[in-house]
Amino acid sequence: MADDKARNTDPRYSKLTIGVCPDQWGVWFPEDDKQIHWETALDEMAEAGFSVMETGPFGYFPKDPVRLKEEMDERGFRVVAGTGWGILHQPEAWADTERTFRAIAETHAAVGAEYVVHLPPMFRDEKTWEYTDDRVLSTQAWNDYIRNADRLGRIMKEDYGLQMVLHPHGDSHIETPEDIDRIFQATDPEYVGFCLDTGHVVYGGGDPVELVRRYPERISYVHIKAMDQALVKQAHDEDWPFGQAVAKGCSVKPPAGAPDMPSLVDALADLDKELYVVCEQDMYPCDPSVPLPNAIETREYLASVGLGRR
Repeated sequence: MADDKARNTDPRYSKLTIGVCPDQWGVWFPEDDKQIHWETALDEMAEAGFSVMETGPFGYFPKDPVRLKEEMDERGFRVVAGTGWGILHQPEAWADTERTFRAIAETHAAVGAEYVVHLPPMFRDEKTWEYTDDRVLSTQAWNDYIRNADRLGRIMKEDYGLQMVLHPHGDSHIETPEDIDRIFQATDPEYVGFCLDTGHVVYGGGDPVELVRRYPERISYVHIKAMDQALVKQAHDEDWPFGQAVAKGCSVKPPAGAPDMPSLVDALADLDKELYVVCEQDMYPCDPSVPLPNAIETREYLASVGLGRR
């Protein structure tokens, strides 16, 4: 397994492992005619120098664990996480959420993954941008959210050996620093970890470096990406849907945008614990010629500040 570029040899940064996921290739959905074919993306991810994989939307890559492992092994990838969407704040949605996550967990536990990332459903549709849910949750809905997060995390850990991590997201109910703090105060850290998505934290008005320093014990997993702060401000001032903000280019290639990557990588290194740091850039939809050179430049820049190796 060629994890040769995934870790920096400098002891200060050697516990941080860089990975990749389909989001870096403009992929948001299991199937979509505006997305690059999964085999092409996988070939290009390997060509870009990545060897650690979070699989992204369940069904984009093969769901069968034997086939998935064959495809990943063929290109030198180690799968460390799966990703899923599931509604936690509506009791009537629980059965579907549990079924979805059990399917994801079964596949990913079989290929040796360690994490499952819970992406919160957004309150505006990702394609039509129409409202699909309440923008602000009632107290009862929040209580259901917390209870079911603990419940799902327990199932993932006890039945499949996977650590579930909650992911903040623009246009979702976990977006602002206040939302994140509320989650941290209420959930059981044994079952509910946190995926520090640096781009979405910036989009929600937070500071990822401050979050790392304030909650060192809750940072379990990282998505590293940057946002153009002027466009983020405009998006909020004019109430753009998140998809519109992405279409206008708010997710940018570092070192452009925020957070400041050297400061962030240093803060993660200061945690002094093993962390997967998965490279992302929201680009749906994008020209298929863009992701490969863009990802190579991103990976090499991050290596220059201590995350992975050139």
